Amino acid sequence: MLISMDAAELAARWRERLESWAIPDEILAKAPVDPWSHSPERFGTRTDRALAEPDDGPTMTRLSEALPEKGTLLDVGSGPGAASLPLHARIGHLYAVDTSASMLEGLTARAEKLGVPVTAVEGRWPDVSDQVPVADAAVAAHVVYNVPDLAGFLLALDARTQGRVVLELPHRHPMSWMTPLWQHFHGVDRPVRPIAEDCVALAAALGFNVQVEEREAPLERFMSLEELAASAVRRVCLDPSRADEVARTAAELGMWPVPRDRWVTIWWE
Repeated sequence: MLISMDAAELAARWRERLESWAIPDEILAKAPVDPWSHSPERFGTRTDRALAEPDDGPTMTRLSEALPEKGTLLDVGSGPGAASLPLHARIGHLYAVDTSASMLEGLTARAEKLGVPVTAVEGRWPDVSDQVPVADAAVAAHVVYNVPDLAGFLLALDARTQGRVVLELPHRHPMSWMTPLWQHFHGVDRPVRPIAEDCVALAAALGFNVQVEEREAPLERFMSLEELAASAVRRVCLDPSRADEVARTAAELGMWPVPRDRWVTIWWE
């Protein structure tokens, strides 16, 4: 599909800004573990909490009202299912796409317990978009900051949805909270953009009649300073043995407690 010059420019700007988040090679080379990796256990805990305490925020509301009884739902970047499985009573079939086999295993196990038929597709969207049918509704929650080709991602999501597409993302890059630690330990300034408004602008330029709702995140990022430090040592490419030092530094820099994010819901028909 051909896109307008405005959309092409916004898409290029999104890619450029996202690429500016790359970790300098000399720091990445010394990282004890992959700083971009995600913990299936941590994501699983969030999913279980979402199932136990259903969220009545705009993302779930817009999805629920758009999903027919026993309709088909496409969840792209599904993780273990926090953005889709809370709607289990309405789902006739769930199509879950994720690059992580372990995340999909967690989703499948939970879906089976809830009686939700599920097709799990391992791979990157939109590369695997031809492996799922057109769904009644689609959701991609906390995914777009991992997507350099955002225009292609959104167009494929729209093409595989006959009803409503719903995105959820934090207002700022999810790693923004660690900016003071990057400056302290590495003398590196982290970028500011892209932000949610950049995603909204691109979706609108692609021709989608976007609606936007924003709220305070319903969840704390971390339950303790120790949990913050355990995450930060990995993300900031430090040895795990420095977790106590990171915790002290975060407290000294006024980073604890971490302020709640602003979450943005973007949707269109």
